[in-house]
Amino acid sequence: MVVPRENVLSMLEGTFLISPNDCLINNYKERMIYLKKNSNSSIQSVVATGIGAAIIFVLMKFVAIPTGIPNTQVNVAEGFLPLLAAIYGPIVAGLAVFIGHGLNDFVTYGSPWWTWVVVDGLVGAAFGLFKNQLDIQNGSLTKAKLIWFNIYQIIVNLIGWVLLAPTGDILVYHEPANKVYLQGVTTWLVNSVSVAIIGTILLVLYARTRTKRGSLKKED
Repeated sequence: MVVPRENVLSMLEGTFLISPNDCLINNYKERMIYLKKNSNSSIQSVVATGIGAAIIFVLMKFVAIPTGIPNTQVNVAEGFLPLLAAIYGPIVAGLAVFIGHGLNDFVTYGSPWWTWVVVDGLVGAAFGLFKNQLDIQNGSLTKAKLIWFNIYQIIVNLIGWVLLAPTGDILVYHEPANKVYLQGVTTWLVNSVSVAIIGTILLVLYARTRTKRGSLKKED
């Protein structure tokens, strides 16, 4: 016995309680929701980059403590950077500190010191790569995560300020090696301490404002 095609489709639709048109509509709705989320995320990233850059500029310009070594300071801005990176990730953090640092150099010295500006951007991006491990948006920040992050940030700062920045100064600006490596080591130490203290405090305070995943239960 041969069952007509129309009857087969009717039987399938009746079995799954959904029609081909319903499938198309649902797919369209899902795509629109996905595109809307992506659009909102992009707008948030642009706004966060601008606000982050402005905050970093202000902190670098007005809240910096000289170390006694030429052109090196204890920057509160570096302590703010982990929070920005933990919330928005590597692109926003990297661009924000790149723009903020470059703008501060331009206003303060007349032109950016590009080797350090670029390295600061790379450090910010590297911090952002730890975003998923911290998982701060879900309020699941733990002591172990903070310890691992601080080990990570010390290594990142070491690579950035002791290796990349001084070497860049020698290659690009032909600066004396003893001068720039002293500046690099000093910056590594003060930035690592700034992140370990200020950054950790900001991360903990922000995490306390977030609801831990799975902590909400449906009330009867």
